[in-house]
Amino acid sequence: MTQQSNNFAAIIMAAGQGKRMKNPDKAKVLYEVGGKPMIGHVVDLANACQASPIVVIIGHQRQAVRDYLDTLAGNIVTCVQDPQLGTGHAVMQAEEALTEYDGDVIVLSGDVPLLQKTTIDSILDVHRSRSATATVLTAELPDPTGYGRVVRREDGLVEKIVEHKDATDEERKIREINSGIYVFDSKALFAALKQIKPDNAQAEYYLTDVFAIFRQEGKPISAVVAGDYEEINGVNTIDQLQTVNDTYIGRTS
Repeated sequence: MTQQSNNFAAIIMAAGQGKRMKNPDKAKVLYEVGGKPMIGHVVDLANACQASPIVVIIGHQRQAVRDYLDTLAGNIVTCVQDPQLGTGHAVMQAEEALTEYDGDVIVLSGDVPLLQKTTIDSILDVHRSRSATATVLTAELPDPTGYGRVVRREDGLVEKIVEHKDATDEERKIREINSGIYVFDSKALFAALKQIKPDNAQAEYYLTDVFAIFRQEGKPISAVVAGDYEEINGVNTIDQLQTVNDTYIGRTS
């Protein structure tokens, strides 16, 4: 496929079981917000931004997720992640589907249903205006516990992103967190993914490790702070699902 100047592909991570939802018979991304499965909101967003193709990484309860995706509009391709060895490993599964693609790719999370088109537009604008290899959407939280921290250089560019479990005490004081939403140059992304290793507390392949590789290679990494951190709220528990649902209802009522 040939990339048009204003076009981009999307990768949506939707393979996780969501163990803290405490229902192994249901994929986390099929829990509903505002009466619609979370993955439906994310695919709608990708379609609204005219992403094509939309590559969805599925895993747990994959057939149920695939069946639901079949009811949605858009150029949707599914790839299976099994076993599930981290976010970097998830995105690796999309490489074959994007073999012929050369352009920008946005990575979205299937359990982050409140993200707005205006925010995606702003990330893409910054990414392209700065000719960045990668751009990360960040947010400043009152309590960043549990989130990956964005470590910036003195000039404001991104040095690295470090997961909470791997962060030093000093890094944990940083309030700017990684939303898990990114834009990448697709060829650079898959080249860097071939270099990452599961040398961390979780023994997983972290997608965020590609940022250190880009920095070592002298490739520009930009960041955009979300105007409303509620947009990047993800869902890992039933309580968080209720919070996100309440926010959605408040936004649409």
